[in-house]
Amino acid sequence: MDVQHLLEVKPIELAESLLARWKALEEQLPNVIRNLEAEEEALSPRVKRAVESHRKANEVVAEKKTERDSSQAVARAKLSEVKKSIELLSEKGGMVSLDPEWRKVKLLEELEDIEEKIETSALDHKEEGKLIAKRKKLIEKNEKWLKERRESNPEMSRYVDSRKTMISNFRISEAAHSRMLRAVEKAQPLYEKKISLQSEIRDIRRQLDRARELYAQSSGAISLWEGKISTGFGDSSTGFDDLLSDMNRVLDGGASSFARKKSKKEEEEE
Repeated sequence: MDVQHLLEVKPIELAESLLARWKALEEQLPNVIRNLEAEEEALSPRVKRAVESHRKANEVVAEKKTERDSSQAVARAKLSEVKKSIELLSEKGGMVSLDPEWRKVKLLEELEDIEEKIETSALDHKEEGKLIAKRKKLIEKNEKWLKERRESNPEMSRYVDSRKTMISNFRISEAAHSRMLRAVEKAQPLYEKKISLQSEIRDIRRQLDRARELYAQSSGAISLWEGKISTGFGDSSTGFDDLLSDMNRVLDGGASSFARKKSKKEEEEE
């Protein structure tokens, strides 16, 4: 409907249209409310199950992360002990026979560098996994050297034991990290399902609240518009005048409000 046609609509026609609309709502809304309540009731258990599944999956992720971090903490402590042992053995000449490859790779320095990056950098799971894989390769490269040196140099026993504990815990953390990544992959679709179902039930509840609100208003609105159609558009209960009285007077051939005020002003000036 364009502006011109809208302006041509009479107040009584608009009131009758609104009354018909409210009556239709009063008739239709109970069924709408019942259907929405049924949808909410059917969806609620699915939402609950999705939330619970995602919670459990997150617990597994947290558990593996704790296991990984705990093992890494032990390994890092042992890393410091190993470094001190090397310094002591070097002072006593116990490390003179170190393999040239060991000096070249500088295992401890590289391990410390990797651990610092893991601990201080904002890494995602993939980047952290790459550093863990690099650490694993460095450790494996020197396993053979350790085995050969332990028996030939008793002074290195403490060093070897500390290093063994360090490597063991690094490996535990690597396994835990891998399990954590698998748990993250499993949790992701559960999270997406949970978010989708929660969004769906929120939408249903919004519609249900609005339908209930409109139904609660319908009786009063019907009474209001029936009264307007029956008694006119004034409001005797609040003391408001009929807002259409001036228009109706002009349509009946009477003077407009402007003309009446002008005439009254002229009379006062005389």
